[in-house]
Amino acid sequence: MALIERILTTRAPASVILIRLMVGAVFLSEGIQKFLFPDQLGVGRFAKIGLPSPEFLGPFVGTFEIGCGMLILLGLLTRLAVIPTLVIMGVAIVTTKLPILLESGFWRMAHEARTDYAMLLGSLFLLLVGAGPWSLDDFIRRKRS
Repeated sequence: MALIERILTTRAPASVILIRLMVGAVFLSEGIQKFLFPDQLGVGRFAKIGLPSPEFLGPFVGTFEIGCGMLILLGLLTRLAVIPTLVIMGVAIVTTKLPILLESGFWRMAHEARTDYAMLLGSLFLLLVGAGPWSLDDFIRRKRS
């Protein structure tokens, strides 16, 4: 099977669209907010938590969140689109939730990390099962067949 076929193929039920809507909408919204509110959610936030080159990294991450969020919502190249979201969520958990765990304990961290874990696991789910039948991935795959 060609690589593109493997990327587009899905055996997921139509209900996977609910996961796509959740994951895609949250990433799209968060990416837009990094540009709307850079001091609180973009460059300023990245500088506050000590990430390197926040003036570059804030817009860079925001752009990926917008682009990947849109691809996930459309179900277009979904398996590829969730790879950057997995990296983004991994970095977010390590840089923002691990310090909370160390300073305030498990329950405080668990509360603060609930969205991060939902986005991480939602992205992982989409990587494993694909976009489902109500997606551009499946439409393209059927047209190619």
